[in-house]
Amino acid sequence: MTDYVIRGARVLGGEPTDIALSGGVIEAIGAGLDAGGATEVDARGLIALPGLVDLHTHLREPGREDAETVLTGSQAAARGGFTCVHAMANTDPVADTAGVVEQVWRLGRESGYCDVQPVGAVTVGLGGTQLAELGAMADSAATVRVFSDDGKCVWDPVLMRRALEYVKAFGGVIAQHAQEPRLTENAQMNEGVLSGELGLPGWPAVAEESIIARDVLLAAHVGSRLHVCHLSTRGSVEIVRWAKSKGWDVTAEVTPHHLLLTDDLVRSYDPIYKVNPPLRTADDVQAVREGLADGTIDVVATDHAPHPMEDKECEWSAAAFGMIGLETALSVVQQTMVDTGLLSWEQVVDRMSAAPAKISGAGGGHGRPLAVGEPAHLVLYDADATRVVAPDDTASLSRNTPYSGRELPGRVVATFLRGVPTVLDGTLQEVNG
Repeated sequence: MTDYVIRGARVLGGEPTDIALSGGVIEAIGAGLDAGGATEVDARGLIALPGLVDLHTHLREPGREDAETVLTGSQAAARGGFTCVHAMANTDPVADTAGVVEQVWRLGRESGYCDVQPVGAVTVGLGGTQLAELGAMADSAATVRVFSDDGKCVWDPVLMRRALEYVKAFGGVIAQHAQEPRLTENAQMNEGVLSGELGLPGWPAVAEESIIARDVLLAAHVGSRLHVCHLSTRGSVEIVRWAKSKGWDVTAEVTPHHLLLTDDLVRSYDPIYKVNPPLRTADDVQAVREGLADGTIDVVATDHAPHPMEDKECEWSAAAFGMIGLETALSVVQQTMVDTGLLSWEQVVDRMSAAPAKISGAGGGHGRPLAVGEPAHLVLYDADATRVVAPDDTASLSRNTPYSGRELPGRVVATFLRGVPTVLDGTLQEVNG
């Protein structure tokens, strides 16, 4: 394994220092470190952050390798500064057995670009009627601890209660896709004046909020852990804030696109902006930013959702829901939260590395601080750079970015996984999985 000395990096945006990486760990931090025979990396002007952890990624494999594979999704993750991602279960076959989650886990190990932690399904086939093999997935080589039917809601309150009770046995967490199905039949965008004006069936905020309200009560009743996926409305923030004030074990995430984009973009009828949950109002955007800033929302998670072009280049009602986001997440967080003064870089690290690792119980030393003796998962980030997003400039197999042509701040210059560079000077490196 090659040793590296990173020169002049600003840890969490602080004063420039050197960082020595050896044997997969951080060997030393300080000014003027002796390089010895190590490879030197010029990081003057760059911010050093711990490797990012994404709690919500769709890698599509097995079953939809036309949209993404574990390899290409891992490469996109590395380019975005992520060293660990959690792969959602809505694959084909669904990741509802030990066999499928182990397949995804092994594909991640073979890729070598980031650690891939599978998320297991809550119900068999995401059908919402029978609990999946939660214990078998937890005991598998993949050691699954997060379970979600994401893409679908666990709508049955009895089944949701049983799932919350079951995962207590091994410290698991249920990550709920909060969407009351009867209130969102054929829904296409946020319900409001604009949906009426555009003639698109509305998706009311209460469809999300009612499920969150039910589930925080259930989690409190059984004394279990609940995680709320991709929270998107002011009411949802208020419910989670209330639940936390009670001391209940509830956590929540927000996506980068819900921190930046509003439903006004749907005026274009461009399906690139079609996403689940839908883009909300400017007031909702303000509320989720405030919730992320004050800690009500624990995590920024990408909900990276790749789709082939034919699933997006069609009429709105026929288009698939979802956006890619691994390679733009840190830039969007910088624009919406750091450059606005709502978060410091230390707080960004909490929301995008430490907290998601803690919630999922991710092993491998992810979510740890940049300190001597810690695993060498780190990112070098140029916060002063700007770039115009181009759909073709991605490692993903899909091109469905909502930021095409938009100028965003910041650029990931390098990513190290256990001291091995997966990205250098913004370019993917060859790695051995």
